[in-house]
Amino acid sequence: MTVLDTPADAPPRPYQSYVYAYPHKTAYGRLRPRPALRDLWAGEPKDSLALYLHIPFCEVRCGFCNLFTRIGAPEGLVAGYLDALDRQAAAVRDALGDGTAPRFTAAAFGGGTPTFLEPAELERLFDIAEHRMGADLRAVPLSVEASPATATADRLAVLAARGTTRLSLGVQTFDAAEARAAVRPKQQRSEVEAALGRIREAGFPVLNIDLIYGIDGQTERSWRSSLDAALAWRPEELYLYPLYVRPLTGLHRLDSTLTEAGWDEQRLRLYRAGRDLLLGSGYEQVSMRMFRRRGGPHPGGDAGQGAGADHACQTDGMIGLGCGARSYTAELHYSFDYAVGPGEVRAIIDDYVARPAADFGHADFGRAIGGGEARRRHLLQSLLQAQGMPVADYTARFGRRPEDDFGPELALFDARGWLDAAAGPDLLRLSPEGLAHSDAVGPELFSPAVRAAMAAYDAK
Repeated sequence: MTVLDTPADAPPRPYQSYVYAYPHKTAYGRLRPRPALRDLWAGEPKDSLALYLHIPFCEVRCGFCNLFTRIGAPEGLVAGYLDALDRQAAAVRDALGDGTAPRFTAAAFGGGTPTFLEPAELERLFDIAEHRMGADLRAVPLSVEASPATATADRLAVLAARGTTRLSLGVQTFDAAEARAAVRPKQQRSEVEAALGRIREAGFPVLNIDLIYGIDGQTERSWRSSLDAALAWRPEELYLYPLYVRPLTGLHRLDSTLTEAGWDEQRLRLYRAGRDLLLGSGYEQVSMRMFRRRGGPHPGGDAGQGAGADHACQTDGMIGLGCGARSYTAELHYSFDYAVGPGEVRAIIDDYVARPAADFGHADFGRAIGGGEARRRHLLQSLLQAQGMPVADYTARFGRRPEDDFGPELALFDARGWLDAAAGPDLLRLSPEGLAHSDAVGPELFSPAVRAAMAAYDAK
């Protein structure tokens, strides 16, 4: 799917980059020498950590997907991957051990598709998190991602029995023609509805449904139909994602008659229609993408991003296990190598599975988060939340006001009408139009060095 270029003098495009973490892994570089995890975590606060386990397998790769995942797994690969995950967990837990056991306040299993695993394999995944890492999964918010085809009763029973509080189902659309257009040809509405029924029967406190707008051929009427179908299940959360077409994905190889401007206009129109429908249906807006049912349970804040009631993604650390997971300390974000192309992904997974235990005691790829980048990350991740950022929080952490560091950027946002003037001087908050342009706000705050690193990766 290709689109025509936008003229150089056009207003900024509203859909530039989905900023779910900063900096993105495409800005990471190989670390030489490789730092020891024990040194990285020495002296780091460990009383409010997030734990993330990554499963890089899916039964099918959607046409829009640029995540680190592979289709299927040959005989023995899942078992080998879980063996490696266990070795990594043991090495990481040893590196964290300085006399004080880490306290995990949020957890998430993502991918890929964690429910690609069979029930016994899921049990082992939980055992690694609990017994190797020491996470009390029944006492913290735990989010798990699933697809309709893999949300089987036996798998859901394992998730429910082991303390899952949030089940996120990647539906994307209830329309069969749109599913085919998104290169998800096997998905049928009857299968989706059956999966939702099983999820509700399993009794998870929070059901999240992911939907996508901007699919080729999608109309306001078909978009409304998918929204109504999702609302019929009264999900505690709904995520509305704009479609992106990235290199090396299935959709990138297809053609479209849309211009960039036409596609942007379509996505903005569908976003606003979806937002207004949800706000009028008893939901509150948490971010551009996330909507939460008023009065419903929501353990741990934005569970979709791994945040718990005691965990703040802007300031607290994260431990990631698995070859596609990232980890955060105050000074370094690190992970394994990253790829989208199937061949490169398979090679990285094979390397991960073959690693001996001792090789998991170091960080391979990452990016230093110095004072300037830490301030950018804090502002970016706070400002993209609908509640905004209290200026006092920024000042208490960094000893400065945000305009001292980001005056030109904030002035630009204000000139474009993206800041809420009614919030007053003590709160930085996006206006409704600013929230609609979150995927332009975020990239404006990227540092030149991060931009250059991401461009260099894209040029490979």
